[in-house]
Amino acid sequence: MAQFGPPVQTSLVTRVSLSFSCKGLWNGDILSKSDSAIQVMMECGGKWTEVGRTEVIKNSLNPEFTESVEVDYRFEEVQKMKFIVYDVDEAVEDLSQQVLLGDMDCSLAQVSMSTVHTHATIIESFYVFQIVSARTLTEEIHLGEFPAGTMNITAEEIVGSSNVEVMLQFEGQHLDKKDVFSLSDPYLEISKDRGDGTFLPVHRTPHIDNTLDPKWKPFNISLQKLCANNYDIRLKIACYDYDDDGGHDLIGEFYTTMAEMATAETLKLQWECINPKKQKKKGYKNSGIILLNSIQTYKVPSFLDYIMGGCQINFTVGIDFTASNGNPTQPSSLHYFQSYEPNEYVKALSAVGEVCQDYDTDKMFPALGYGCKIPPNGQISFEFPLNFNPTNPYCHGIPDIIAAYQNCVRQIELYGPTNVAPIINHVARFADAAAKNQQYAASNYFILLLITDGVISDITDTVTAIVNASYLPMSLIIVGVGDADFSQMNFLDCDEGLLKARNGTEALRDIVQFVPFRDYRQVAPAELAKAVLAEVPKQVVDYYIKKGIQPNTPPHIPNMQMPTIS
Repeated sequence: MAQFGPPVQTSLVTRVSLSFSCKGLWNGDILSKSDSAIQVMMECGGKWTEVGRTEVIKNSLNPEFTESVEVDYRFEEVQKMKFIVYDVDEAVEDLSQQVLLGDMDCSLAQVSMSTVHTHATIIESFYVFQIVSARTLTEEIHLGEFPAGTMNITAEEIVGSSNVEVMLQFEGQHLDKKDVFSLSDPYLEISKDRGDGTFLPVHRTPHIDNTLDPKWKPFNISLQKLCANNYDIRLKIACYDYDDDGGHDLIGEFYTTMAEMATAETLKLQWECINPKKQKKKGYKNSGIILLNSIQTYKVPSFLDYIMGGCQINFTVGIDFTASNGNPTQPSSLHYFQSYEPNEYVKALSAVGEVCQDYDTDKMFPALGYGCKIPPNGQISFEFPLNFNPTNPYCHGIPDIIAAYQNCVRQIELYGPTNVAPIINHVARFADAAAKNQQYAASNYFILLLITDGVISDITDTVTAIVNASYLPMSLIIVGVGDADFSQMNFLDCDEGLLKARNGTEALRDIVQFVPFRDYRQVAPAELAKAVLAEVPKQVVDYYIKKGIQPNTPPHIPNMQMPTIS
């Protein structure tokens, strides 16, 4: 019988990273193989909520995904999970529109208690999440009643410092020619040792067309994901020739560790790229050389680091007064006031505003309206203050915004069209001025809460406005009220790819979060606020990292300077 010492004290919540691979998937395509992605769902409050998804792996029935999904593991709860595999033929937010390849259900505890692959000695314990090593659960995927392949889910507890990142830049020289009518299209795949002789893919570079001397762009990866914060874990770096049909050919591979790569900060490293199948051939030396040109390790500041450093969150509200909302004097209108219950505009404003106002010291918020005829002359406006005071459009706190909104509804005439680019550009002008004044300091970040009932009329101009705003310290939150078709909003919330303006300019980052209010009618307001504001901390940090701006009072970590990332 095993002897156990005193229980190790653990937190009730731990962060777990889930990684995925599949074998023998059902093929959803006719002329090629499936382009698969996994959607990860968790049951929350009686309904299934997406908590993450992998990248799309093209033309493969045995995909190995490098995009992991992080979730909170709560020992005291039964956390029901659903893993859904889709054949994704186009970039969409709603994966249910794609071909279903199969799914599987289990609890997060089942994944955590599955076969153990150790990176270090396992301490036996009755407490599930004292084991810090990787665990892999292998289960059948089902399409209806029929098996449709198998899924491997590897769970790793995130331990230690999880906000340290590594920036790496590799190049290849004299790689083997793999294509008949051209050279090779090489890319790198980095995998970490699970501890049992198998390797878990953690990153793939984009491929470079038609070259034997590629120079891959620098990329960033967290130290946790790369090597579980352990500099001595063995890493395998494989170089492949990319093929459109998914049959990528191995050029060669080599092994290293983060400890070895870290020496490249002062000395350029290189490795022979070896193809195991060719090693038996007489005279074989290698299939090329891989060089690590640069490596930089740095701490990624957190959202809290920026807030504690004095960064102000400037909150602006924009309210849709177009005619599609209905006559405000009729109970069917989305702007109708009832003495016993606020309308959806007020509920959304209160839920989100109550959270945002705590990050602004003066609690003075611009409140704007659009899409109606305003007094005194009845001109159509797409950018007017709710208090009708252009020189001072600020409201003090959320109650003052609600009062200005209710007073405004009584004086304006709902009209149209639903043009939202002007109000986005309005806030962007302030964000632009702030960006010019804070080139070396994180002082002001702007959030526009846009509450609307439906389809945007100036979608092309809106996309351009969002793309331009993505280069500024600004985020756009859209709450859709009513029961309209919001597919257009899902397009703007570009989780599957960055937006592009009409002139071809691509957004620097994703700054849009869209949430339909109808999904949160029966839950506490805090749940709506949580969903609406979920991406804001990441967006704030993402902006300042891309600009190379540290918090005003960053924690001191020796030898870890954050680089500017283009």
